[in-house]
Amino acid sequence: MDIEAIRNGKISELVGADLEDEILTEADLEKANLRGANLVGVDLSQANLQGAYLDGANLLGATLIRCDLRGSLLGVNLTQANLQGADLRGSNLRGANLMGAILLRVSLAGAFLSGANFGDADIQGGDLRASELHGVNFQGANLKGANLAQAQLQGANLSKVNLEEADLRGANLSGANLSGANLLCSELEAINLKGANLENTCLVGTQYDLNS
Repeated sequence: MDIEAIRNGKISELVGADLEDEILTEADLEKANLRGANLVGVDLSQANLQGAYLDGANLLGATLIRCDLRGSLLGVNLTQANLQGADLRGSNLRGANLMGAILLRVSLAGAFLSGANFGDADIQGGDLRASELHGVNFQGANLKGANLAQAQLQGANLSKVNLEEADLRGANLSGANLSGANLLCSELEAINLKGANLENTCLVGTQYDLNS
């Protein structure tokens, strides 16, 4: 495999390619086809993957710091990957596994994330405005200071999630599980919590009325 050619964007058909532990920092992989590729432990920091196809790829433990990932990542494995500051705006991550991933200040605004797994992920300061999060698993995740305004979180699992100082204005959490969640000083204006599980949920410092 010619790694330098891949880095320079000269090879874009990489379906099922084995690139485990390769160093591809700042690589130009715009619109590359990486469906089903083995990208375990790969370093793609600051790489351009805008419009790339990563459906079913394995990025277990990969480093994607400040990477442009605005593309298709359907069912991708990003378990324990480092996506700090990555750009995933409008991306398709339905059914993706991001368990234990580092997503500090990640941009997921308008992304399609239904059925994804963010269990125990660190998403502090993340931008998830107007994202589709139906049935997503966030159990144990850290979303302190995250922006979830207008997000669609129907049926999501937010059990034991840290949402301290998060922006949830206009979000739809109908039927969501918020048991044991921390919403200390979060913004809940115009939020929809119809049928949500609020057992042992901390709402101190919010304007939400439990009787509404």
